[in-house]
Parts: sequence; C-alpha cells; structure tokens
Amino acid sequence: MDPIEKRYENGVAFKCEGDYDRAIAQFQAILKSQPRHAAARRQLGLVYGFIGRFEDSLEELRLAVEFNGLDLEARNDLALTYAMLGMFDEAKAILQAVLESDPDNVVANRHLTLLLANH
Repeated sequence: MDPIEKRYENGVAFKCEGDYDRAIAQFQAILKSQPRHAAARRQLGLVYGFIGRFEDSLEELRLAVEFNGLDLEARNDLALTYAMLGMFDEAKAILQAVLESDPDNVVANRHLTLLLANH
C-alpha cells in the first residue's frame, strides 16, 4: 500500500477512535508532502471541528472543496459547519450548489429544508 494512503487510513481510524491528536498528526504529515490532498484536508477539517477549532475547521474544509470541488461530501461538511456556526447564508448557498450537481443528494436536501424552515 502507498505510504500516503496508509497514513490516511491510519488518520481516519484514529479519528473514528476519538484519538484526535494522532489523527491530526497523520493528516498533517500527508499535507506536508501533498498540500493539495483534498481528502486529508477534509478529514483534518472534521477533526478540528470536533475539538472546537472552528476557524481551522472552516479553512481546511474550504481548501478541501477548492482542491476537489466534485467531492459533494466535503461540500456538505463545509455547509453543515457553516450552519453549526450560525453562518446560515453561506450554508444555504453551498447546499443549493450541491443540489444543482446532485438533485437527489439526501444530506443537502434534508439540511437545506431545515435551514429554509428555520432561518
């Protein structure tokens, strides 16, 4: 297995186990050698959100979307993070863009419906 993929798998496993320090270390090591690794950016953004580093979370999720705009999960994650932080207009715009690409996207449909009903 490719060493980068191995680090990525380890990082995801550490994230799932709640070992956020080790997950961060794995994702940062990937990004040191491959700064445009969108999946590592997304995972790092999620971990940062879990530990309350919201500005860092938004930055990593924005970069993940920038580097791989086709990744609808990353776009949904960014939108949900915006919504969680009360940035409803930003969240709505991203969810609407996801639905333009994939009208049947369950996550985007559910959360856009909730945002429109409540904000």
